[in-house]
Amino acid sequence: MKTAQGLWIDLLLACCCAGLAVNAAAGEPEKKPVRFGKVIEVKAEKLDEYKRLHANCWAEVERAMDEAHIRNMAIYLRKLPDGKHYLFMYFEYIGQDLDGDMKKMAEDPAVQRWWKQTDPCQQPLPDRKPGDWWADMEEVYHQQ
Repeated sequence: MKTAQGLWIDLLLACCCAGLAVNAAAGEPEKKPVRFGKVIEVKAEKLDEYKRLHANCWAEVERAMDEAHIRNMAIYLRKLPDGKHYLFMYFEYIGQDLDGDMKKMAEDPAVQRWWKQTDPCQQPLPDRKPGDWWADMEEVYHQQ
């Protein structure tokens, strides 16, 4: 089982830099999204299975992501010149307690079952941070 800190620890540091905006309708503070990019290899022999799983993502997993304040998640696939397939994941975090939200999501039984199906499809990059599954990507540009 993944720990909340294992997969998501690096997100906590980035959230420290997030600012607050004002929700014009309610006149109350609203968390600005913190954007994240992650990368991981997908095993060639598991590519079709991975795509099949994500074509029908479980409602319970999507609910857990919503409750963890994850928004606009997308996963892209690309075969690179090294002949391997890589997944790029983008998402935004809009909550106030990243560590708590990620821990709660990691403990969700549906998420654990989901990871048991998706993890064997993936091959983590060797230069990722210790304890992480997906490797971080550096944001170098964002259109405002």
